[in-house]
Order: sequence, then structure tokens, then C-alpha cells
Amino acid sequence: MNVGVVLPLGNNEETGQPLTYREIRALARQIEQDGLDAVWVFDHLIYRTGEHEAGTWEGWTILTAIADATERVELGTLVLCTAFRNPAVLAKMAATLDEISGGRLILGLGAGWHEAEFAAFGIPFDHRVGRFQDALRIIAPLLRTGRVDYAGPYYEALNCALLPPDPRPGGPPILVASESPRMLRLTAVHADLWNTAWLGDPAPLAERVAALDAACAEVGRDPATLGVTVGVSVAFPDLAAVPALAEHPDRYLTGSPAQLAAGLRPYAARGVVHVICRCYPSTAEAFGRVAAAARLVGNGG
Repeated sequence: MNVGVVLPLGNNEETGQPLTYREIRALARQIEQDGLDAVWVFDHLIYRTGEHEAGTWEGWTILTAIADATERVELGTLVLCTAFRNPAVLAKMAATLDEISGGRLILGLGAGWHEAEFAAFGIPFDHRVGRFQDALRIIAPLLRTGRVDYAGPYYEALNCALLPPDPRPGGPPILVASESPRMLRLTAVHADLWNTAWLGDPAPLAERVAALDAACAEVGRDPATLGVTVGVSVAFPDLAAVPALAEHPDRYLTGSPAQLAAGLRPYAARGVVHVICRCYPSTAEAFGRVAAAARLVGNGG
């Protein structure tokens, strides 16, 4: 089981501003040096809830820079909102980043959910799943075969070719984050990996996987061919306050590296291929503890 962490692109709780790229790059390099398997980025444009708003860097640009700043770690999007970018152009971007990174991209895709950022940037919020379906029908064949000829209700790519093609035969693995029956069916049809989040205690995973297996059965796919990834929340209250921890302790893993390793092992036992840790706080010390826990899991300790 691979273990990775989410890089902090949004506002820092102490300063109210995002970290600089130099600080993010330093974290990514430290994560790689510590032996973790992947770095992940969220894809948001702005956060707005009521009167509160917070900023964030654009995820794809940061990930491209991190691709050149690192050598080994996989680079994942959790998840790229297909509504933010033309899908054929997004496939072109993905192939280019796969070239830059030497084939380390995991292309996580989703339909988006934060209506306020859609409105702020003039992006249609209606028919999100329909638009996502159109996007998948363009992105997947372009990356896997290099060509697509598709016209849907929301997007089209007529006689489109990906030249040069993605350097990896079949392109990067496509990950879809999904929960609703329709989105799970799209996952079963188009994805290589499936994501569910955010968990601490693994107990809810069984029911969610059962829904995925049902979607696979509906479209005639062997669920064993679809890798399961899980977003896991990890809290370190000695490093920063985590107000929700007391109210919902089951939603977080916490404790020493040995205790974290004990919390991660059930995911490995359930066949999860990637655990993606969202850390509170997202600091070098917190990431180092996750890396120590991952080493214990990998060594059987």
C-alpha cells in the first residue's frame, strides 16, 4: 500500500495566507526524502462560506513545478475539477506533465462541489455530472489511445489527436472520486482508481466499497481491476489545535508513528492501494510522523 500526503496550497492558519511556492517545494522535497510515496494537491480557485473567504494557489501549476523539483514521488490531483478546464486541453496538459515527471502522474478527476467558486469564476454549475461524463469520454480515450472523435451535449473534441502522445503506454492512471450511484457507474466505466474520503476509522469503507462493487457489476466490470484509494484525516493535536477531533475522534487517525501505523494497517488489509493523508497541521514535522508510520507499515513493524 502506498502512502502519500496532501500538500498545503490554501491559507495557512497562522498567517492567513498560503505558503509561498518555495515553502511548498521544500515540503515536497522533504516528503520525498522521508520516503513517502506520493504528494497530492487539491484543485480549488477560492473558498467562500458565508462572509468568510480564503485563498489558494492553482493546483495544476503548483503540481507541474513540483514535478520538476522532485524525482521519485508520484504526483496526484485530488481531484482536478473537469469543469475548470476544457477536457481535450486537460488531456494535453496531463500528457505534458507526465513527460515532465517521467511518468509519475495520477490524474484524479471530479465534477466539483463548491458552488461559490464556480460562480466567482464564471463557470457553469448546472448538470455537473453530465458535464463530467462528457469530459471523461474525451479525456480517457485521448490519454489511452491518443485520439478521440466525440460530440456530446456539453463538450466536443472532433477528430482530436494527442500529439505527441502520453509517454506512458495507456497514459497515466485515471482516478475518479465518487459517491452517488451515477458517479460510481462512471467510475466503473472509465477509471483505473477510485477514491473515497475522508475517513479515520476504516469501518465506513466496507459499505462504500460494496456500492462500488455494485456499480461494477452493473456495467460488467471485475471490481478487482479497479484500485481503491482512501483519503484519511490525520491529526496531531500537540502540533496544532484540531477542534473537530474531540467531537468526531473516529474521523481521524492520531498518535505516535506506531499508533498511526496501527491505524493504517486495516486499510492495507482491505486491499487499499493508496492512502492519501490530509494532515492537521500540514507541516514538515507532521509529514515526517506520517512517513515514520508508513515505514512501520511497510516493514511489518
